[in-house]
Amino acid sequence: MKEAYISKAFRPETEELIQRASSIIEDYEDQGFSLTLRQLYYQFVARGIIENSERSYKRLGSIITDARMAGLISWTAIEDRGRGVSSWLVEEDEQEVFKGIEYSFALDFWERQNVYVEAWVEKEALKGVLQRPCERWRVPYMACKGYLSASEAWRSGLRYRTASRDRAKVVLIHLGDHDPSGIDMTRDNQERVDQFSWAEVEIRRIALNMNQIEEYRPPPNPAKLTDSRASDYVNRFGYQSWELDALEPSLIDRLVDKEIRSLVDPDVWAQTQDEEAQRREVLRDVYDRWDDIAEFLAA
Repeated sequence: MKEAYISKAFRPETEELIQRASSIIEDYEDQGFSLTLRQLYYQFVARGIIENSERSYKRLGSIITDARMAGLISWTAIEDRGRGVSSWLVEEDEQEVFKGIEYSFALDFWERQNVYVEAWVEKEALKGVLQRPCERWRVPYMACKGYLSASEAWRSGLRYRTASRDRAKVVLIHLGDHDPSGIDMTRDNQERVDQFSWAEVEIRRIALNMNQIEEYRPPPNPAKLTDSRASDYVNRFGYQSWELDALEPSLIDRLVDKEIRSLVDPDVWAQTQDEEAQRREVLRDVYDRWDDIAEFLAA
């Protein structure tokens, strides 16, 4: 949705940059993705339109803000996934309360798979990208926002402890930056989970890994040498680092989808889908026959 709040004349080179931004945004909207400013920035860097620097990032952010204020870029085109207001659901039609009620009923597909799976991503900004494949496969997911807090590590350990009692396998899929802390977070997650779960949890780091960097060539950044983990990182990988945000959202989706799919027994999954559909049909009748139900209750 485009709405103008200011009148602003842009220089020709800035207008061209805004048009390119609109084209990139529209391409991702067609795929069902919305971008953060950071993801949009990396699409510019990957295309060689701007240099990879903090100055370029801030300049792009300023231009995008001005373009939105001038009505040239949609207000819904860029997401700020770290902020948002919470509000209450209001519905004053009794029958509408039951519309779609059948979708509130859901079987535990993974209990029937005899495996428990979660997916974690380092950054809050990428939670929306992780959400798509995880919702597709009904896998719990979380944005860790860096290193996991002690409270959340403990809660995660309890989940895995419970799951391991009646599942043959427990798997945690992890995605993070390829930098000193991002690499170390996978190790830290393993230690925390082991400490609190008292179970054998397999952690699979599926991105960002060096083979993907070599294949997809995301733009590099200087490794943060002030990071306490920099020495070990530089010894292993050199002085460059890479952000997960620089990968195409559709690529991250495919990586997560492929990893989850590898854990699924397709025949059992299909059987569970059939059972769920049959049981949902009964609930759908509540909405379809609401007038009869309301009349009966009022009698």
